[in-house]
Amino acid sequence: MGTPPISVPDGNPAPSMPTTIRQGGTVEPVREILWGQSAGVRKYETPTEVPPDMRELIVKLMVVQADTEFASIQQHRPWLDKAPTLEDRWVEARIVADEARHGLQACRILRDFGEEGQKLIDDLLSRPEGHHKLDAFNMKFDRWSDVGAFTCFVDRVGVYQLRAFQECSYGPLARAMPLMLSEEQLHLNFGYHVLKRIAQGTPGYPGTREEAQKAVYKWYPRALDMFGHSNSATSRRAIEYGLKRWTNEEARTRYIEEITPLVKSMGLELPATDFDRHVT
Repeated sequence: MGTPPISVPDGNPAPSMPTTIRQGGTVEPVREILWGQSAGVRKYETPTEVPPDMRELIVKLMVVQADTEFASIQQHRPWLDKAPTLEDRWVEARIVADEARHGLQACRILRDFGEEGQKLIDDLLSRPEGHHKLDAFNMKFDRWSDVGAFTCFVDRVGVYQLRAFQECSYGPLARAMPLMLSEEQLHLNFGYHVLKRIAQGTPGYPGTREEAQKAVYKWYPRALDMFGHSNSATSRRAIEYGLKRWTNEEARTRYIEEITPLVKSMGLELPATDFDRHVT
C-alpha cells in the first residue's frame, strides 16, 4: 500500500518532506524545518523563538514523554531481582537505566522553559505509581509474561512516538532522538524474544502459552490507545508546526501493520483492534 503524503490541517501536502522520513526512515541531520507551515526555514532552537501555541504543545508533549519514562521505571523495578535468567536481569537493568536517561532528556527540554518547566519537572518526579497520564503505565507487571508483552507492544508504540519527532522543527528535541531510538530498540527485541520463548514453551523458562496469549490481550489494546484519539486536533497541530510527522491514526495503522506478523510468528493471536479499547 502506498504511503500518502502528510497533510497539514488545511489539507495541503508538505512538499519538502523527504520520502524516507515520511515513511519512517531517517535522513542526515539538517537545520531547516522539513514539513509543516514553516518548511524550509531554520529550526527553532530556544523557547523564546517558538510561537505561544507551539510552545504550549512542546511542553505538553514533553510532559507526557517524561511521564511514560518515569512510570516505566516504576513498573520494571520489581523485576530487577525477579527476572528468570542472568541475561534477563541484565536487560531489565539496562531498560531501567535507559528510561531514566530518556526521562532526564525530556526534563532537560522542559527546564529550558523556565519556571513553568521546572514546576512540571517537580510534579513528574513526585508522581506516585498508578497516577500517570496513560493507562498502560498504571498497570502492574503481575507475571514475567507481562514484562515481555509490555516491552514488545507498549515500548514499540514509544518508538513510533520518537520516530514522529525525528528531525522535527524544534532543534533540541530533534537532536535527542537518535540515541533514544537506538536504546529503545533493545527493549523491543527483548520483549519479542521473552514473549516468544514463553509462547513456544522453552524448557526451563517460566510461563505458558496461555499466559503469553493472555498478556497479548492485556497489553495490545492499551498499546493502541497510546496513539491517542483518531481525529485529534492536537496531532494535526503538531504536524502543522513541524513537530510530528504523522497523525495519530496514521501512526496506529503503521504500528498494526508491523506488529501483526510479529505476533503471528510467535504462534499467538491478536484481538480485534476495537477489543477493550478506551481511546478511539
